[in-house]
Amino acid sequence: MKKYTFTEKKDTRSGFGAGLAELGDKNENVVALCADLIGSLKMDKFIENHPERFFQVGIAEANMIGIAAGLTIGGKIPFTGTFANFSTGRVYDQIRQSVAYSGKNVKICASHAGLTLGEDGATHQILEDIGLMKMLPGMTVINTCDYNQTKAATIAIADFDGPVYLRFGRPVVPVFMPENEEFVVGKAIQLTEGTDVTIVATGHLVWEALQASEQLEAKGISAEVINIHTIKPLDDAAILKSVAKTGCIVTAEEHNIIGGLGESVSRLLVQNSLVPQEFVAVNDSFGESGTPAQLMEKYKLNDIAIVAAVEKVIKRK
Repeated sequence: MKKYTFTEKKDTRSGFGAGLAELGDKNENVVALCADLIGSLKMDKFIENHPERFFQVGIAEANMIGIAAGLTIGGKIPFTGTFANFSTGRVYDQIRQSVAYSGKNVKICASHAGLTLGEDGATHQILEDIGLMKMLPGMTVINTCDYNQTKAATIAIADFDGPVYLRFGRPVVPVFMPENEEFVVGKAIQLTEGTDVTIVATGHLVWEALQASEQLEAKGISAEVINIHTIKPLDDAAILKSVAKTGCIVTAEEHNIIGGLGESVSRLLVQNSLVPQEFVAVNDSFGESGTPAQLMEKYKLNDIAIVAAVEKVIKRK
């Protein structure tokens, strides 16, 4: 299979900004709303080209969700933008009642997710947002891994009917997914072939999983790496096909161990294929202030942690 490498680093939020700007040019029904964080969400280009389709709501996130829900009634496709913490925890009731319950076609776009928000600390580093959003009936949950995939996902969800939670991040990370690869909601992407262990990763942990697979190869362990960009609906078939071959699995995510990708995979395995599983995730705690690299190392969300989890799960086969 193709060997994934990178030549540059970009922040995934810039992928969102680029995708939104492209959408603005080709789909007149796309509108954008922001809660006073235009620069952080990279929405400047959309506003420059289509000021009449942008709504600055200010620091009033619940109101932003309500306005977005209303705009869908007139056939608009609203993209809301703020930090992941404010996109979910702060406005959960508004999303549940005004968007999810009534199936409104709102795209909730959330930057600065997870520990890699960094120095802003625990109050801003939401680690439970995937769990909150995937529990809402009818809500699609997407967590992209790099600039290219975030741009592609942003463009794709405009044509996807129904509420979507799109999660991305603040730091610059390797760009390694193909630039023009089609984004298919709910369809996992197999990055490497392997026979000894399945590694399913999402978001910033996908690149770490690829790095881990190379280290494992040097140890004589063949790892199959799958990029799970859509956590709900989960690509059950891709995961079950892989574990039928490898016999064990490691899940890796920048999220609380409770409520995230790992738990969704566990449910799938319990119902279909009882194989050993190990988790790379935050172990039921809040974050703290620090650089993204420091935090990912302290909370064991990196290639080293994935290698250790693989070595542990293989012994349980």
